Amino acid sequence: MNRYARQMVLPEVGAEGQARLAEAHVLVVGAGGLGCPVLQYLGGAGVGRITLLDGDTVEESNLHRQVLYSMTDLGRPKAETARRHLLAGNPALKIDAQVRRLDAANAAGLVAAADLVVDAADSFAVSYVLSDECLRQGKTLISASALGQSGYAGGFCGGGPSLRAVFPDLPAQAATCATAGVMGPAVGMIGALQAQLALKALLDHQPSPRGQLFIFRLEELQVSSFRFDGAEEPDAALPFIAAAHITPQDTVIELRDAAEAPALPAPQARRIARADLAGAGLPREGRIVLCCRTGLRAWGAASDLQHAGYSNLALLAAGDSA
Repeated sequence: MNRYARQMVLPEVGAEGQARLAEAHVLVVGAGGLGCPVLQYLGGAGVGRITLLDGDTVEESNLHRQVLYSMTDLGRPKAETARRHLLAGNPALKIDAQVRRLDAANAAGLVAAADLVVDAADSFAVSYVLSDECLRQGKTLISASALGQSGYAGGFCGGGPSLRAVFPDLPAQAATCATAGVMGPAVGMIGALQAQLALKALLDHQPSPRGQLFIFRLEELQVSSFRFDGAEEPDAALPFIAAAHITPQDTVIELRDAAEAPALPAPQARRIARADLAGAGLPREGRIVLCCRTGLRAWGAASDLQHAGYSNLALLAAGDSA
């Protein structure tokens, strides 16, 4: 046990806590800027079993912040590459690396199999799908986001409020690391905090990380935190679904034009821009599924329809495949 001696000497860990970590199963969604430190610290701490999902490959533009990877990894799947590096550092780990993305179709089974879930995916749709499923199953979710020199990390669900209780609405516009930039140490700090919160939750340390949110504004050298234990869940939350959940009875609206999305998400799908929805004569009966790449445009369009009296709405974040 020399590997974990410096951790086990802590009275709040000890042999019992180390045994608890060795028996734990954590689902980590994302092996990028947040996922790399999460995986390194969970693996280093001796979390016995990790299921890792990521559908991307390693790119050179990742390397300034995703320090788990090197030039020899370029073009390889992040999930499998992360597994190889983690096992090189700790061969006793059990890591199930899956080269695929999480969506509403596979979330339930993956969450059910895990003791705790870490959202490191940097996707609005994935974060809300995970939060909805963790809330339903009573599993703790450690979620975070980072961009530029700012971000947040917190503990949700598992008996506490969900991500939607703190962030009931998406932003009007979404930036990405590719468009807005990101500093490596900033995303590394937030990912390391995710790992710390996950370990505290697995060890049942008090105060609980569930209901605690940390805000980083490192361009201003500010870090703050607050508890949200009493936050209320929003009414009529807009659900994200998977393409496999679309039925022939659904009215499916593709908000992107043919140049942006050549293929339609369903045979009955219609292309209608958000600005044209009000005059499109959409049916009042049945479900309306709104589709775009990230889910952000669909969220805004659904909000427009809600104000127009529509209630049976769902969102599809189709990525670049549709």
